[in-house]
Parts: sequence; C-alpha cells; structure tokens
Amino acid sequence: MCLAIPGQVETISERSGLRVGQVRFGGVTREAVLEHVPEVEVGDYVLVHVGFALQRVDEAEAQRTYALLRELGQLDELEPPSQSAP
Repeated sequence: MCLAIPGQVETISERSGLRVGQVRFGGVTREAVLEHVPEVEVGDYVLVHVGFALQRVDEAEAQRTYALLRELGQLDELEPPSQSAP
C-alpha cells in the first residue's frame, strides 16, 4: 500500500519549468513537485505521494497523521538518523 505523507513546505522555486518545493517530513527534507497545488505557500502543509504534492492540508490534520503513523511504527524513515556516542 502506498501512502501520501504530510510535510511542511520550507522553500518554493522553479526547476526545469516546474514549481517545486523543499518539503520537511519530520526530520527529513525532500523535494516535491508543487504543480498540482498552485495556492501553496512556504509554511503550508501538503500531502505528498511519490514526489508530488497532491493537496494542501492544515497543520492539525498533518499532526494527526504523524501521530497515527508513529503509533503504527511507520515513521522510522522520516526520523533523522540518531547520533551514536563513540
């Protein structure tokens, strides 16, 4: 099953004629195409599936989704790598 994950837009720019943004998912930032959500601004939350933002969501909905994914143990790849002490 594939999921759309909420993330917060940190920057917006244009690349190769496409509107793209750096989107933060927990501790990881990835690039996502923003062409389907032209109304999105920096600071907004979007649902991203395979690198494409599909819709804008409010922060409360994003936090609820993160909480559910955390409960299910599905956020491991979105957490920053832990620093192990020498």
